[in-house]
Amino acid sequence: MAMKYELRATLFGACMMLAVVSGSARAQEIPVVTGDHWTQSTEQVKKAYLLGIANSLQVEAAYQGANPPSDAQSFVPRFAKGLKGETLDSVRQGLDKWYAANPGKLNRPVLETIWFEMVVPGLQKNK
Repeated sequence: MAMKYELRATLFGACMMLAVVSGSARAQEIPVVTGDHWTQSTEQVKKAYLLGIANSLQVEAAYQGANPPSDAQSFVPRFAKGLKGETLDSVRQGLDKWYAANPGKLNRPVLETIWFEMVVPGLQKNK
């Protein structure tokens, strides 16, 4: 039961972070979480953010059901294949390491970093 409340608090923190990040976002703007936001976040907020991404991908895959689109029509299968064998903690640690090694690139979006630094190399490895 305590874990359930801790997860709720973590998710609430992540939502609050996204609300702060989006600040004065217009209706057509989508807030982008960058390395700046990432490096200033707590471990729990980082995990909640990654859990949100993972859940979004799982919902999309479930929605597609037995007739998933081709790789050319959706990034979901490539994302899953590229991160095969990774955990939330290993992705978090990989992001922490990458942003620490590239302090001049803190304006790079976290999703872009995940894609090019983890998914794309993982696709090559997991052929």
